[in-house]
Amino acid sequence: MSETINQDKVVAINYAVKTADGQLLDESKEGQPLSFIFGRGMLIKGLENALEDKKVGDKFSAEISSADAYGERHEGLIQSVPRNLFGDAEVAPGMQFRASTDNGEQSVVIVDVSEEEVTVDGNHPLAGVDLNFDVEVLEVRAATESELEHGHVHTDGEHDH
Repeated sequence: MSETINQDKVVAINYAVKTADGQLLDESKEGQPLSFIFGRGMLIKGLENALEDKKVGDKFSAEISSADAYGERHEGLIQSVPRNLFGDAEVAPGMQFRASTDNGEQSVVIVDVSEEEVTVDGNHPLAGVDLNFDVEVLEVRAATESELEHGHVHTDGEHDH
Protein backbone atom coordinates (compact mmCIF):
# COMPACT_ATOMS: atom_id res chain seq x y z
CA MET A 1 0.00 0.00 0.00
CA SER A 2 1.46 3.33 -0.96
CA GLU A 3 1.55 6.09 1.59
CA THR A 4 -0.70 9.10 1.34
CA ILE A 5 0.48 12.66 1.77
CA ASN A 6 -0.20 13.95 5.27
CA GLN A 7 1.52 15.69 8.19
CA ASP A 8 5.33 15.23 8.37
CA LYS A 9 5.65 13.05 5.26
CA VAL A 10 8.54 13.74 2.91
CA VAL A 11 7.07 14.50 -0.50
CA ALA A 12 8.75 14.94 -3.89
CA ILE A 13 6.81 16.49 -6.76
CA ASN A 14 7.35 17.68 -10.28
CA TYR A 15 5.35 20.84 -10.92
CA ALA A 16 4.67 23.72 -13.25
CA VAL A 17 2.93 26.88 -12.07
CA LYS A 18 1.28 29.39 -14.37
CA THR A 19 -0.80 32.52 -14.04
CA ALA A 20 -4.51 32.26 -14.87
CA ASP A 21 -3.72 33.52 -18.40
CA GLY A 22 -1.13 30.77 -18.96
CA GLN A 23 2.18 32.57 -18.31
CA LEU A 24 4.70 30.04 -16.94
CA LEU A 25 6.13 31.35 -13.65
CA ASP A 26 8.17 28.39 -12.43
CA GLU A 27 8.63 24.67 -12.87
CA SER A 28 10.74 21.89 -11.44
CA LYS A 29 13.72 21.00 -13.59
CA GLU A 30 14.12 17.58 -15.20
CA GLY A 31 15.47 15.18 -12.60
CA GLN A 32 15.27 17.83 -9.84
CA PRO A 33 11.87 17.52 -8.17
CA LEU A 34 10.78 19.77 -5.33
CA SER A 35 11.19 17.87 -2.04
CA PHE A 36 9.72 19.10 1.23
CA ILE A 37 8.21 18.00 4.53
CA PHE A 38 4.43 18.23 4.25
CA GLY A 39 2.48 20.23 6.82
CA ARG A 40 5.36 22.48 7.86
CA GLY A 41 4.31 25.62 5.95
CA MET A 42 6.91 25.19 3.20
CA LEU A 43 4.30 25.52 0.45
CA ILE A 44 1.54 27.98 -0.19
CA LYS A 45 -1.63 26.94 1.64
CA GLY A 46 -3.65 26.19 -1.50
CA LEU A 47 -1.08 23.81 -2.96
CA GLU A 48 -0.61 22.05 0.35
CA ASN A 49 -4.40 21.59 0.60
CA ALA A 50 -4.50 20.17 -2.95
CA LEU A 51 -1.69 17.68 -2.16
CA GLU A 52 -3.19 16.25 1.03
CA ASP A 53 -4.12 12.55 0.72
CA LYS A 54 -2.54 12.20 -2.75
CA LYS A 55 -0.26 9.18 -3.49
CA VAL A 56 2.80 8.43 -5.60
CA GLY A 57 1.84 8.49 -9.28
CA ASP A 58 -1.04 10.94 -8.83
CA LYS A 59 -1.10 13.69 -11.45
CA PHE A 60 -3.45 16.63 -11.05
CA SER A 61 -4.09 20.27 -11.78
CA ALA A 62 -5.06 22.76 -9.09
CA GLU A 63 -6.39 26.29 -9.41
CA ILE A 64 -5.21 28.25 -6.37
CA SER A 65 -6.85 31.59 -5.61
CA SER A 66 -4.56 34.45 -4.62
CA ALA A 67 -5.96 34.30 -1.07
CA ASP A 68 -4.56 30.75 -0.73
CA ALA A 69 -1.36 31.57 -2.61
CA TYR A 70 0.57 34.78 -1.81
CA GLY A 71 -2.41 36.75 -0.50
CA GLU A 72 -4.27 39.74 -1.81
CA ARG A 73 -2.51 42.97 -2.69
CA HIS A 74 -2.61 45.60 0.05
CA GLU A 75 -2.31 49.23 -1.01
CA GLY A 76 -1.06 50.03 2.50
CA LEU A 77 2.16 48.17 1.69
CA ILE A 78 2.99 50.75 -0.99
CA GLN A 79 4.65 53.82 0.46
CA SER A 80 6.99 56.65 -0.36
CA VAL A 81 10.16 57.08 1.67
CA PRO A 82 12.83 59.78 1.58
CA ARG A 83 15.42 59.19 -1.16
CA ASN A 84 18.24 59.76 1.35
CA LEU A 85 17.35 56.49 3.17
CA PHE A 86 19.15 54.71 0.31
CA GLY A 87 22.36 56.73 0.75
CA ASP A 88 24.52 56.62 -2.37
CA ALA A 89 22.98 53.34 -3.57
CA GLU A 90 21.63 53.35 -7.10
CA VAL A 91 17.86 52.95 -7.06
CA ALA A 92 15.60 52.25 -10.04
CA PRO A 93 12.14 50.79 -10.55
CA GLY A 94 12.17 47.00 -10.37
CA MET A 95 15.06 46.76 -7.91
CA GLN A 96 14.48 44.75 -4.74
CA PHE A 97 15.75 45.57 -1.28
CA ARG A 98 15.41 44.17 2.23
CA ALA A 99 13.82 46.74 4.51
CA SER A 100 13.50 46.89 8.27
CA THR A 101 9.87 47.45 9.22
CA ASP A 102 7.81 47.41 12.40
CA ASN A 103 7.08 43.76 11.51
CA GLY A 104 10.73 42.77 10.97
CA GLU A 105 12.66 42.30 7.73
CA GLN A 106 10.63 42.53 4.54
CA SER A 107 11.39 42.48 0.83
CA VAL A 108 10.31 45.58 -1.06
CA VAL A 109 10.33 46.41 -4.76
CA ILE A 110 10.99 49.93 -5.96
CA VAL A 111 8.13 51.10 -8.16
CA ASP A 112 9.01 54.79 -8.65
CA VAL A 113 11.94 57.13 -8.03
CA SER A 114 11.99 60.92 -7.88
CA GLU A 115 14.70 63.29 -6.70
CA GLU A 116 13.17 63.47 -3.22
CA GLU A 117 11.32 60.17 -2.75
CA VAL A 118 11.39 56.48 -3.54
CA THR A 119 8.10 54.58 -3.75
CA VAL A 120 8.39 50.99 -2.54
CA ASP A 121 5.91 48.12 -2.68
CA GLY A 122 6.04 45.56 0.14
CA ASN A 123 3.52 43.20 -1.47
CA HIS A 124 4.84 39.81 -2.62
CA PRO A 125 5.33 40.03 -6.41
CA LEU A 126 2.60 37.38 -6.82
CA ALA A 127 0.14 38.95 -4.35
CA GLY A 128 -3.30 39.19 -5.94
CA VAL A 129 -2.42 36.59 -8.60
CA ASP A 130 -4.42 33.37 -9.02
CA LEU A 131 -2.13 30.43 -9.80
CA ASN A 132 -2.60 27.18 -11.73
CA PHE A 133 -0.42 24.20 -10.81
CA ASP A 134 0.20 20.97 -12.72
CA VAL A 135 1.62 18.44 -10.28
CA GLU A 136 2.94 14.88 -10.38
CA VAL A 137 3.63 13.12 -7.06
CA LEU A 138 6.93 11.22 -7.29
CA GLU A 139 7.64 10.18 -3.71
CA VAL A 140 5.86 9.96 -0.37
CA ARG A 141 7.62 8.58 2.70
CA ALA A 142 7.82 9.09 6.41
CA ALA A 143 10.30 11.78 7.41
CA THR A 144 13.25 10.63 9.51
CA GLU A 145 13.70 11.94 13.04
CA SER A 146 16.70 13.93 11.81
CA GLU A 147 14.66 15.53 9.00
CA LEU A 148 11.88 16.48 11.41
CA GLU A 149 14.40 17.89 13.87
CA HIS A 150 16.14 19.99 11.20
CA GLY A 151 12.92 20.93 9.39
CA HIS A 152 14.08 19.95 5.91
CA VAL A 153 14.63 16.92 3.66
CA HIS A 154 18.00 15.20 3.62
CA THR A 155 18.83 13.72 0.22
CA ASP A 156 20.87 10.56 -0.37
CA GLY A 157 22.02 10.42 3.22
CA GLU A 158 23.94 13.65 2.78
CA HIS A 159 23.56 16.40 5.28
CA ASP A 160 25.13 19.86 5.15
CA HIS A 161 24.31 23.02 7.04
